[in-house]
Parts: sequence; structure tokens; C-alpha cells
Amino acid sequence: MILTKREHACLVIERDGASLVIDPGSFTAPFDAPGLVAIVVTHEHADHAAPEHLDRLLASSPEARLFAPAGVAAAHPGYDWQIVAAGDVREAAPFTLAFSGGRHAVIHASIPVVDNLGVMVDGTLYYPGDSYTDPGVPVGVLAVPASAPWLKIGEVMDYLDAVRPRRAFPTHERANSDAGNAMANGRIKHVVESNGGRFFALVAGDTLEI
Repeated sequence: MILTKREHACLVIERDGASLVIDPGSFTAPFDAPGLVAIVVTHEHADHAAPEHLDRLLASSPEARLFAPAGVAAAHPGYDWQIVAAGDVREAAPFTLAFSGGRHAVIHASIPVVDNLGVMVDGTLYYPGDSYTDPGVPVGVLAVPASAPWLKIGEVMDYLDAVRPRRAFPTHERANSDAGNAMANGRIKHVVESNGGRFFALVAGDTLEI
């Protein structure tokens, strides 16, 4: 598999001529996904689910399947969502998708907590969405959130200590300045490497072979 990081929270994974898109949101520039077979949306927030991206991608690949928790379907009606929950496993050939978690990390007591699911792709790549969900299985590659209103870097470091991925790269970083990303990457790199893993400071357009 080849992973391409797009801006902020969006990932594109390619395998055997097919592609999978995760969280095409409002902070992500328009992009193409040839051979698109599925889109996964972890939760309803605009930086993860932008109708303009969904409409453009589906216009090119109308048979692509859409996977998301119930809250996404309620917030973004008019699409043929396939509702998934924690513990579900779905096939979107050639990809296998295993879902875990359930709720978005708390931003503040005054802000409702929405549905959020992490997704494991082919038993190797794990993306928790906006959460610190531990999938409970070994993680080959972790897309680790690096900046958010709900996030403290110390909590990210604890999360990395719990999951201990073999490889990791930052995502959800558009809220940071360049200086902020450098600081976050330094903390993430330290924990990943302390646990014997490797850190890749991917930016939009970079690829990683999985």
C-alpha cells in the first residue's frame, strides 16, 4: 500500500489500482483519487467531512462506498452512508476496514460530544479520528493527531506510550503554526523512538509505503 498524506486530517491509500480516502475535510485542498472504492469519515466535523469533496469524488467514482458512524449520516444527509460502529469489520476490496472507538474527545463541557470511530486499514494503518482510541491490537503505522482544540501534547505522548506503533506520522496539524508543528513533531518523535519505532514528519503530498 502507498499512503499519501493530504492537508490536515485527510489520507489517501492506494493498493492494487484501487484507492481509499479517509476524512476529506474543509482544510484539505481538492485532490483526485483514481480507482476510488471507498470513503471513510470518522466524524461529522467540517474539517473531516466536506460536502464539496464528497460530491467531487463521488462524481468521478459513483460506485464508491461511504462508511461512517450514525452521527455523520445524520449531520450530512443525502449520501448513501453505510453506518458502522465499534467492532464492525467491512470489506471494500481490496481494503479491509476495522472500526473502533465511538466518541469524539471532549473539547469542553459546553460542546456536545459527537460520534467518532477510528479505522484500521488492512490490519496495519490505524487512524483514530479525533480521539485517543487504542485499537487493542498491534499498530504498524499510526496517524497520530498533532494539534486540535481538544488535544494536549502530553496526552498525545501518553497515547503513543499506550499504542506503541512501529511507525507514526502526524495528522490533524493545520491548526498549528510551523513552529508549533516542529514542537509537536519533536515530542511525538521522542516517544515513538523511545519505544523502538520510527517517526515520519509527513506533510501534505508526502507518501509512505506501508
